[in-house]
Amino acid sequence: MAEVVELGKRSDTKVREAAWAAAAAVPDPEIPVVTVADLGILRSVDIDADGAVVARVTPTYSGCPATRMIEQMVLEALQNAGFGDVRVESVLSPAWTTDWISNEGREKLRQFGIAPPQKTSNSKRALFGETVVNCPRCGSAETERVSEFGSTPCKALYRCKACKEPFDYFKCL
Repeated sequence: MAEVVELGKRSDTKVREAAWAAAAAVPDPEIPVVTVADLGILRSVDIDADGAVVARVTPTYSGCPATRMIEQMVLEALQNAGFGDVRVESVLSPAWTTDWISNEGREKLRQFGIAPPQKTSNSKRALFGETVVNCPRCGSAETERVSEFGSTPCKALYRCKACKEPFDYFKCL
């Protein structure tokens, strides 16, 4: 285990940056090629008035089965990085949106074979699937939705008509 970080020996800015780096590196347990920072669910890492490190996380949706696991993984990452007094808080408002996924996170999803969500503020298109989903393998726009649910509830199952490969599409929220 790393040496316990003492606030008196380092500036709050350096401690906050080190804590952010530790928390931001936590992989998503369902899609381990992206981190909680890539997904935009790690909202902030701060030092409170008592010197505790406080990480704030927003779940992707209220029923996400990975939420508690993510919070535990962030807590452990901070503790393993040497931070002694640590807590993780859930932030529900504003609600998470797929618009918060970083460009790097979108590219990691695509390279992993998951079509990333398109940035959109049009909730009708997002909710009713009125959008073109490009195949993450060959790039073709000739795709079809096979099932509203893919390997996890936040993804839909698609099939590419060009390369014939099935793939998940990370739904827009």
